[in-house]
Amino acid sequence: MNHSILRSLACCALLGIAAAGTVQAQAPAAAALPDFTGIVQKNAPAVVHVEARYNGERQGSSRSIGGQMMPGQGMPDDPQAEILRRFFGMPMMPSPQEQRHTSLGSGFIISGDGYILTNNHVVDHADKVTVRLQDRRTLTAKVIGTDPTYDIALLKVDAGGSLPAVTLGDSRSLKPGQWVLAIGSPFGFDYTVTQGIVSAVGRNLGQRDQPYTSFIQTDVPINRGNSGGPLFDLQGRVVGINSQIYSNTGTYSGVAFSIPIDVAMNAVQQLKSKGYVSRGMLGVTVQPVDDDMVKAFGLDNGVGAAVVDVTADSGAARAGIQSGDVILAYDGRTLQQASDLPPLVGMTKPGSKVPVEILRNGRKQTLQVTISEAARDRNAVNGQGTAPSLAHSGSAALGLTVQSIDDGTRTQLGLKPGQGVVIGDITGPVAAQAGLRAGDVILMVNQQKIGSVAEFEAATKGVKAGSTVLLLVRRGEQSNFVGLTVPDDK
Repeated sequence: MNHSILRSLACCALLGIAAAGTVQAQAPAAAALPDFTGIVQKNAPAVVHVEARYNGERQGSSRSIGGQMMPGQGMPDDPQAEILRRFFGMPMMPSPQEQRHTSLGSGFIISGDGYILTNNHVVDHADKVTVRLQDRRTLTAKVIGTDPTYDIALLKVDAGGSLPAVTLGDSRSLKPGQWVLAIGSPFGFDYTVTQGIVSAVGRNLGQRDQPYTSFIQTDVPINRGNSGGPLFDLQGRVVGINSQIYSNTGTYSGVAFSIPIDVAMNAVQQLKSKGYVSRGMLGVTVQPVDDDMVKAFGLDNGVGAAVVDVTADSGAARAGIQSGDVILAYDGRTLQQASDLPPLVGMTKPGSKVPVEILRNGRKQTLQVTISEAARDRNAVNGQGTAPSLAHSGSAALGLTVQSIDDGTRTQLGLKPGQGVVIGDITGPVAAQAGLRAGDVILMVNQQKIGSVAEFEAATKGVKAGSTVLLLVRRGEQSNFVGLTVPDDK
């Protein structure tokens, strides 16, 4: 817990000091606060401790908000940690060396047959995942599917019988000021309960971090190890998944964010039914309506989303949306700001026809837009526990793995048929130091065109220590040559 933050409840009493000739001050009546004991006793057995193990170094599984670190893993690299562990009964968290191969978090059982929900960043690319139940049983968990975009992971355990499960609530009914509480494993302290209130709902963190999620913001103390744990309302129903904090230190500083349970369960149902999560795509690039636009367009205020660009042959383009339009409402939901739009579009089922209210030349009009499907998250794990593409390969010397690209994704990326393979993961220092990222598309290896995993394997098969491989890499709309020099061990 951050020692610089001291939180006190409203029921703290004022203490008076009796002295000769004075009257001792009387403590005012304590404010009535909710009793959470019933909720905890009923639901704690359905909360689990999650441990993910990695054979190699962990590759960028943390998430951040504006550069501020997120909770979720083990105890920080603190020189006093060993003293705390030995003499003060602190949990035996992994050492700094072990932390590079371990991720710790929380989760909760959503059905008696062993399905467990947690954050993707807790188990991302793990070689083995185990969960510990309240009765101290440790079970190996299978990763049924993940969706990094929503930061959701669905696990499954076989406990040899029915397990206690949480009751799911409706996060859409939450309002600022409501009491909520979290149960999880901060710093490895299993079944720790913390409470607070909903600070805001529909909090969008922008394009840099989960643009398709409208978070629940709370002041519930959340720390490393709480990630993936449940957020309960006063009826004992799960309304969110504790996911992120805003902090300069990596520990709780008063602002926490949870993924709404309705968003999470939408992803769960898709992972169960088809093995991946699909999201709607409108086909526009938008930006906030700033003061200059308000003046130039003669607007009353800065609400809505200003359309900067429209993707050719998209649903928006076919419906007649143009650059310069201001989107005021989507499917009956008024937009207060531009960041309100992506979560609404993302939750729309592809193929649906949705009314979009726009402002053009000072006049409002409503257009009917058929929503298409957004490109799938390439780092997701599907219902069979593998990445979306069946063909995988990689060169240990180059420090990367590649995946094949299906025709639909090629079209969305603007590639020609049979062109390119995508980087699935960065596994070593050579590719990392060259600045390559998962999702980059490799078009050529040593001036040889690449269109499949087999062609990539053939082109990199003879790579030796000390040699340089020249890749033509596309990122977004730009392509550049990148040289990878394999270290000479001599």
